Amino acid sequence: MDFTGPGLLLIFLVAVALLFDFLNGLHDAANSIATIVSTRVLSARYAVVWAAFFNFVAFAVFGLHVANTVGKGIVDARIVSDAVIFGALGGAITWNVITWLGGIPSSSSHALIGGLLGAGIAKAGLKAVVWDGVGKTIAGIVASPAMGFVLAMVLVLAVSWIFVKATPAFADGVFRKLQFVSASLYSLGHGGNDAQKTMGIIAVLLFAHAKTGAAFHVPLWVVLACQTAMAAGTLAGGWRIVHTMGSKITRLSPQQGFCAETGGAITLFTATYIGVPVSTTHTITGAIIGVGAARRVSAVRWNVAAGIVWAWIITMPFAGLLAAGFYLLARFADRLAG
Repeated sequence: MDFTGPGLLLIFLVAVALLFDFLNGLHDAANSIATIVSTRVLSARYAVVWAAFFNFVAFAVFGLHVANTVGKGIVDARIVSDAVIFGALGGAITWNVITWLGGIPSSSSHALIGGLLGAGIAKAGLKAVVWDGVGKTIAGIVASPAMGFVLAMVLVLAVSWIFVKATPAFADGVFRKLQFVSASLYSLGHGGNDAQKTMGIIAVLLFAHAKTGAAFHVPLWVVLACQTAMAAGTLAGGWRIVHTMGSKITRLSPQQGFCAETGGAITLFTATYIGVPVSTTHTITGAIIGVGAARRVSAVRWNVAAGIVWAWIITMPFAGLLAAGFYLLARFADRLAG
């Protein structure tokens, strides 16, 4: 896969990785702003600016545990090559575009993980897989929406009890202000967890090219470039998915929006701290379903939620198959060039 030389190829692959990060921000903008837009606390135009700012500054709050997991904890860093990275990014980007066009809130994170696995296995078989890291990721698929669901439901019950004697107008005013805080925290968690996945991809690519020395690490310029690309993608917005997340699953009040965002933020902060690359889509969906179910079970449009769950299930295998195809395409291009 040598287009015009190893240096230019490396630059090309880093650019493709940053394109994925941009599309991640675009695709997952809804995760940060759907609730605050659907409750009409902020217009969509201002909400994306708000979310993009906190997406960017997340690098100053969190460590790089997730980047390390993605960079060396999904497939063995020693088998990573340009073709593997091209395959992983090609599969993830293609799946993101398909689901974005369909307005399906699938997981960019798990598209990338699936892409890495698909390309890595296509090159070296199952021995390429780092099972501990994959196990943590699969556990996150289940745990993150469940934790978001439970925390959001508990928060709804708690604030309902605290404000039981308050007038509806007073409670509404309080939670409209508090949603600025909860949306900020969720966007911070989103930037902290999701941008680190692309950092891990670029860092392992640089490691494979011997650009980071003998030990794997994430250079500062990679951190800043990834946070910037994600923030730019969030600014571009993902309006199709905002509509699905903010109104199709259940109708939200400012109080419920605050509880969903806070429950989701706690989940993301926890996962990022322990280095688990969870899905922000899964997390906020679980939290939104939790606040709807706390009101009454029938308040949740379970057919919409079920469709989203199916998207979760198929994302990793489909992205993996696409990535394997892109890897084989890259190897075929290598042979033609040779």
